[in-house]
Amino acid sequence: MDDIQKQIVAERALAAARRALASRYAGAAFAYATGSLLRGEGTAFSDIDLVVVFPSLERAWRESFTHEDFPVEAFVHDEETLAYYIHADTESGCPVMANMVATGRVVGPDTGRARIVQAKAAAMLAAGPKALAGTSYDMLRYQVTDLADDLRGTRPPEEIAAIAAQLYQKLADLILLGRGEWTGRGKWAPRLIGKLDTQLAAEFDAAFKLAAGGEGTRLLALADRELALHGGRCFEGFRQEAPLEARRLE
Repeated sequence: MDDIQKQIVAERALAAARRALASRYAGAAFAYATGSLLRGEGTAFSDIDLVVVFPSLERAWRESFTHEDFPVEAFVHDEETLAYYIHADTESGCPVMANMVATGRVVGPDTGRARIVQAKAAAMLAAGPKALAGTSYDMLRYQVTDLADDLRGTRPPEEIAAIAAQLYQKLADLILLGRGEWTGRGKWAPRLIGKLDTQLAAEFDAAFKLAAGGEGTRLLALADRELALHGGRCFEGFRQEAPLEARRLE
């Protein structure tokens, strides 16, 4: 699709989101319609993300359906459950829900309240992630170290590709969070690295392409370089304690 077609589809998707909210979620206070289609970046297989907010719910849920030929992923909340998931995502360093709320198109009757909630989400994003520290930081460094060490030996190409697949998200998290940037899952990881540093993104992409073909040397060098920014390999002295309730009497 060219830019004009994408804009036409974006407007159609927004109209469909409004009608889906009215027909499927009667009583909802407002919603945020978001996703690549609404941004004018979608493909023929993209869906509408719809964050629906009711005045009060017993529990939140998510569901998928098709409306007017658009696939829709709906995330249904009241303000308290929405706040819970926004907080949980931002604590993890991957603010999926906050991004959907902050960048979504407001639909539904209570636009004033929707804008207030949206502004809070945008402020959380602007503040950036918390600094890498503590047990989650140690675990991430340990996981990258462990997978990088798996690349050091001589391995068949299919094993190198499998290790790279596991390492992809962990290394992206270390690169982004380690530089004080939000991380992302799936397709968002390379996008965010590219926005941060185009040269680093090119190196990241090239290293994983080679590793997918069975050549892990360049990926190992990239992982070691990133670990060096965080004190080097994390192995000696690493300790993770199980929760006290992790026991079962037979």
